[in-house]
Amino acid sequence: MLRLASVSRVHGQGAAEVHALRSVDLEVRPGEFVAVMGPSGSGKSTLLTLAGGLDSASSGQVVVEGTELGALSRKALAAVRRRSIGYVFQDFNLIPALTAAENVSLPRELDGLSGRKARAEALAALEEIGVAELADRFPDEMSGGQQQRVAIARALIGDRRLVLADEPTGALDSATGEAVLAVLRGRCDAGAAAVMVTHEARHAAWADRVVFLRDGRLVDESARSSAETLFSGVGPDGTGGL
Repeated sequence: MLRLASVSRVHGQGAAEVHALRSVDLEVRPGEFVAVMGPSGSGKSTLLTLAGGLDSASSGQVVVEGTELGALSRKALAAVRRRSIGYVFQDFNLIPALTAAENVSLPRELDGLSGRKARAEALAALEEIGVAELADRFPDEMSGGQQQRVAIARALIGDRRLVLADEPTGALDSATGEAVLAVLRGRCDAGAAAVMVTHEARHAAWADRVVFLRDGRLVDESARSSAETLFSGVGPDGTGGL
């Protein structure tokens, strides 16, 4: 579903050069839920933006469902993002002038689906996340947690087979966050793939595999059984078990 082959990302030049990612190799298979952890500045969000085609690698290849993103035109890349990739941003990125349903349905309408069918899919996605009652509200009429759930619904609409989520539970209370993770887990169990950046050990325990970044390098990974052991006893505040 997703393959990063020797992917590096360098920002700036000379004395200002920053290596955000260094020769990262990562494969994510259909049905797999992968959590990405690491300290601040380790390259977690950079990995997601490259996997989602929102930025370009300085070297290496990013391949989504057999398509190398770096070889695509801007138009073709935009089409892949709309059809294959669902992206949950840390800052939500909802369009203020559109209602929740309109924000969620927009990618499908841009892809040629009729407004009525796109709205029906949007309502189904909002219902799946538990916020169907927000369909006709605008972002400034919602709390931060409500906006985050609408943004997650937008990432799940349609037939997207790869979901990329950057701290998707950051604005949510514990119970709602667990419910959202259960939805992501269910999507993967149905054959999609998900990559989630998180700093919460209890959230990473939902994943099949946890990979760890430090200074732009993938330094370790644990399978689900190992992760469950590693994170056992983690409390509601994320302490313990490590």
